[in-house]
Amino acid sequence: MTIQIGTAPVSYGIFGTSGDRNAGETLLDSAAAAGFSGLELGPPALFGTPRETAERFRRRGLEIVASYIPIHFAADDATVAADFAMMRRTLEELTAGGATTALAILADEGSEILRSNPARSWTDRSLALDDAGWRLLGERLDRAMAMVATFGIRTSFHPHIGTFVESPWEVDRLLELSDIRLTLDTGHFALAGADPAAALERLGDRVNHIHAKDVRLEVLRRAKEERRADFETWWADVSCPLGQGDVNLEAFLDVLVAQRYKGWIVIEQDRAPTAAAAFADVAGQEAANREWIEAALLRRGADLGGRPGK
Repeated sequence: MTIQIGTAPVSYGIFGTSGDRNAGETLLDSAAAAGFSGLELGPPALFGTPRETAERFRRRGLEIVASYIPIHFAADDATVAADFAMMRRTLEELTAGGATTALAILADEGSEILRSNPARSWTDRSLALDDAGWRLLGERLDRAMAMVATFGIRTSFHPHIGTFVESPWEVDRLLELSDIRLTLDTGHFALAGADPAAALERLGDRVNHIHAKDVRLEVLRRAKEERRADFETWWADVSCPLGQGDVNLEAFLDVLVAQRYKGWIVIEQDRAPTAAAAFADVAGQEAANREWIEAALLRRGADLGGRPGK
C-alpha cells in the first residue's frame, strides 16, 4: 500500500451532534471534486443505509477510509451500551461494500468537566482516571476491539483533547494496557503539549493512521485563560490551513517518510457547522490542503501511488 490522501466530515463542520445530517451526498460530491481518494464516515446514517453508503461512495470513486467511533469509556453501563449499539451501526456501514481495509477509530468521549478543562497539564492529574478507571477503560476497550474483529477490520485509537486519553502520559498508559494501534492526529498531539514529530519517532511502530491537522495554539491558550465552557464554539477557531498554524508539519513529514509509512493521511481542518450550499467553497480550501501535503510528500520522495492531484 502507498500513502493515500483522504478527508473527513469534520472539515465540513459535521461531527458528533453538529452539522447538516442531510448533506451526505453533497459532501461526497465535494470530496470527489477536491481530488481526494477517500473519505472517513461521519455520524451513523450520514450517507444513508449501509448499502446506500457503499453505493454512493462507489459511484464517486471514493474509498471508505475509516470512521471515528466515540465511546464514553468512563461513563455508566447504560451510556456505554448505547455507544456500543451506535458502534455496531457504524461497523455495518464500514463493511457494507465488502471493504476489509477500513479502520474503526475508537476514541474516548471524555466528560463535560474535561471539555471545560482541555489540555490538562502533564503534572496535574486531578481530573485523570485512577487505577480503577484505567482498568475499566481497558476492559471496555477489549470489548470494543472484539466487536470490531467480528467484522473483519482493524482498530485504531484516537487520543483527543478534552478526554481521558489526552496527555502524552495517558497515551502511554493506554498503550501499556492494550495492543491497539494509534491514530496520530498532529493537531491534538500538539494541543496536548506533545511534539507530533517526536511522538511519531517514538511511537511509530504503534501508529496505523494519520490525521493531518494544523492548529493555532493561541486559540487554546485564550480559551483556557478565559475558562470557556463552550468547547464546540471556540474549537471551530482552532484549526487552520495546513502549513499556516503552529504544528511543525514539515518535521512530522520528515519522520513519516523516513519510517516508510504506508496508509492513509486524512486531512482535517475542523470547522463550525457549514451549510451544504457552501461545500463548494470548502472543497476549494480542502483541495489546497491536499495539494500542500502532496507537494510536501513528493519533495521527500514519498510514493503517492501515482495519484497526486487526481
